[in-house]
Amino acid sequence: MPPPERRPGRSGAAGQPGRSNPAGRDRPAPDRARDRREGAGRPPTDRGATRQRPAGPHDDRRPRPAEPPLPEDLPPAELDRDARAELRSLPTSLAERVTSHLLAAGLLLDDDPAAAHAHAWYARSLAPRLAIVREAAGITAYRTGEFAAAIAELRAVRRMTGDPSHLPILADAERGLGRPERALAFAKDPDVAKLDPAARVELAIVVSGARRDRGENEAAVVGLQGHALDSDRLQPWTARLWYAYAEALLAADRVDEARRWFDSVAAVDDDAETDAADRAASLPPD
Repeated sequence: MPPPERRPGRSGAAGQPGRSNPAGRDRPAPDRARDRREGAGRPPTDRGATRQRPAGPHDDRRPRPAEPPLPEDLPPAELDRDARAELRSLPTSLAERVTSHLLAAGLLLDDDPAAAHAHAWYARSLAPRLAIVREAAGITAYRTGEFAAAIAELRAVRRMTGDPSHLPILADAERGLGRPERALAFAKDPDVAKLDPAARVELAIVVSGARRDRGENEAAVVGLQGHALDSDRLQPWTARLWYAYAEALLAADRVDEARRWFDSVAAVDDDAETDAADRAASLPPD
């Protein structure tokens, strides 16, 4: 991955998952076109093992958390129009304070998600009615494995803005809570049609993983088939989609096909962001 992009999310403050993760598993990286434009974090690694036990959702009645120290290398604020409009609803000094902690969350997201979450949650304690702040809290909660909190925050963002772009993260958070049937329900959400192609691919990857969680391995394979998989034009999400398809094939005991798809991923994964080559080598020979 290139140097961390430090202005993820629609506000330039707290990030959404971005490129394929280091292990190449089926974590979502929604809205990649926007991620490339405004910055992105990396989704947590899913190694197929037991998911992290989530912390309970944050309680708004809790005392305000202690203010975390701001990083010395905090980047200058680069916020989009909507974010600036939201922050203008606050007194100037409070807006500046909230902005600083949101920027810190974006800066730290890749290297220290827990610290990023502390900054995002502190910003939330200062301005809980702002969608930009709730988005930061939700994304960083997801990145730290606090899936119940992530769902609560990102559902709130959707209610406040009508933006469905976090559907892949919401679905994967339900998987993280051991509720694949709820993850599958997101595939039928009417707002799926509003997602851009990259986000639809990410949702398909998560839904395929939920199928595998339920032992529906052939359905997991079929769910990833279609134009995006067949396209000969490489996209930022191509390696992730091919990797997820290889995983689904392997779960369905279609080992030879899985090996070929892992090999294909390795051939396009110039930055070695996945372990596709190792996965292919680990499979029994033809």
